Amino acid sequence: MADNIEIQGQVDPRFARVRQVFAENFATRGEVGAAVAITLDNRPVVDLWAGYCDRAKTKPWTRDTIVNVWSTTKGPAAMCLHRLAEQGRLDLDAPVARYWPEFAQAGKDKVPVAYLLNHKAGLPALRQTIPGEMLYNWKAMTSALAAHAPWWEPGTRHGYHAFTYGYLIGEVLRRITGKTLGAYLREEIVQPLGIDFHIGLDAREDSRVAQMIGADPAPAGERNLFTEAFKDPESVSSKALANPSSLMQVKTINTREWRGAEIAAANGHGTARALARLYGALACGGDVDGVHVLSPASIRRCYTEQSRGQDAVLLRESRFGLGFMLPLPGMAHNRNPRNFGHAGAGGSLAYADPDARIGFAYIMNKMRTDLMLDTRAAALVEAMYASM
Repeated sequence: MADNIEIQGQVDPRFARVRQVFAENFATRGEVGAAVAITLDNRPVVDLWAGYCDRAKTKPWTRDTIVNVWSTTKGPAAMCLHRLAEQGRLDLDAPVARYWPEFAQAGKDKVPVAYLLNHKAGLPALRQTIPGEMLYNWKAMTSALAAHAPWWEPGTRHGYHAFTYGYLIGEVLRRITGKTLGAYLREEIVQPLGIDFHIGLDAREDSRVAQMIGADPAPAGERNLFTEAFKDPESVSSKALANPSSLMQVKTINTREWRGAEIAAANGHGTARALARLYGALACGGDVDGVHVLSPASIRRCYTEQSRGQDAVLLRESRFGLGFMLPLPGMAHNRNPRNFGHAGAGGSLAYADPDARIGFAYIMNKMRTDLMLDTRAAALVEAMYASM
């Protein structure tokens, strides 16, 4: 096997095929460092890791290695708003301006909170070019979004709010609770569940973080979102993915500034084990080991389709519930009608399958250009279902 990669961790014998495919990802699919975890009926059945934390392959990936999971962050972030709604502190159908009065500017006074979660708000990007350091200035970002006119009439179409999502839902939560989304997530969900997931990573954890490694160029003839989006630098797609220009560069993602910020759309750091446990709880009614995450009614809102069709930002079809990406026909994880979760740029994926009572998570540090579902994640998902 390439680089003599040793697969570490535990796997229920029933899921031995998952371990085999995980090894194949290193041998044939260019994996550098990664982890995969699966729970079934709230019981861990797969918890594997292997490879290296760095491009030079000098630092082994260990049981406690964490990595930036890009938009897979959006799932745990959305859970925070669903939890507030369940507690009666947030009405998802109420105008955002009820909680964040400044948001009413530029004709947005009637935009409901739900539109922030289902990508219909029309605020996937800022039109004016901004400096890279503004990403870390919460007040500057939220003030700019509050004053911004929508790119389209809210509710008439959807377009992926790749990064602005985190500031938008995070500010609503902050106005209600007085806490940042990262702090709320930590206190309400992460600490009670005992999981290793962070939005706003303490510098003391930096030694555990795997270095993010950029994707190789897409093969000739393969459709590439970034190539399409950047043809017009003033387009909504280009602005959503590259304003500021440093937005999706790995040299940005590997900095202390990025790790420490609370960009709740894209800079969550954690283990696959943590995400599988979290989604596993939602797959089994919302509770695990005496800890309540969400009610069955809240979970239904997560997987109920809100947006479907041509995505104004991604330039292809997409589906969303309230805060969660829903699988499209033909995708490996589109096995049961209630599946919901989120994928992240470069390859990560975490989701719940309430019908199979499964929580699945795959994380990695070597990015690829697959947009909706990475081939490595897809192979693992297929192996999981074949094992059941």
